Order: sequence, then structure tokens, then C-alpha cells
Amino acid sequence: MTDPAWIESMQEEILQFKRMDVRVLVPTPDTISPLTLKWIFRNKHDEEQTAIRNKSRLVVRGYRQEEGLDFEES
Repeated sequence: MTDPAWIESMQEEILQFKRMDVRVLVPTPDTISPLTLKWIFRNKHDEEQTAIRNKSRLVVRGYRQEEGLDFEES
């Protein structure tokens, strides 16, 4: 990703995590596989369907979890 508009959008998403205080870095034990992250990219459009803003979201790929390995039944 080298487009400056998308890079700015990604930086804004990371700043939102800091502003909202929703992330904490913790050490990962050798016996646990951390969940991976994925970037989602969308263009926001106005009424004429003209792209007016780039929107980036950083999401966790929780669907990769395996019951009994990554979590217990709740």
C-alpha cells in the first residue's frame, strides 16, 4: 500500500485505537497462537457516488480460532 491517501486513512484508524484506549500490548506465551489482523478498505461516497473519503478498518480474524485450542466452549 503506497497511496498516501490510504496510508493516512490507516494512520487515522490506529490513532482511533489510541484515543479510545482499546488496545493493550501483552506478551504472548509460547503455547498460545495470537490472532492475526486484517485491513479492510472502503471508499465513502456522496449522493452522486463520487468517492469522497478513504476508510480503513483494522479487524481481528477471529474466524481462525479453533475450539479447544484457542478457546473453551462457553
